[in-house]
Amino acid sequence: MAAWSAAPDGVVIAVRLTPKGGRDSIDGIETMSDSRAVLKARVRAAPHEGAANKALTALLAKSLAVPPRSVAITGGATSRIKRVHVVGDASALAARLEKLAAAR
Repeated sequence: MAAWSAAPDGVVIAVRLTPKGGRDSIDGIETMSDSRAVLKARVRAAPHEGAANKALTALLAKSLAVPPRSVAITGGATSRIKRVHVVGDASALAARLEKLAAAR
């Protein structure tokens, strides 16, 4: 089960964000207790005034080689579990996500 799904103009990713995580990184895929798969991410930024969300969008943009304006949090802005929409070629983004998840 993947933590992302294709959208008409890109992909939607379920992310579990750990703020104040010591480093900015993607830590692979985790299966939640309700069987949903999420992409685990950690950022150094604190969850204060959206700093952790900004750090997450910057991390995903860099990791997926897309411009930062192509990454937007569409759900869960104040929650650990977030929905992130990335605009671009869905198959290319999915391939990059597979590589990121497998490298951890």
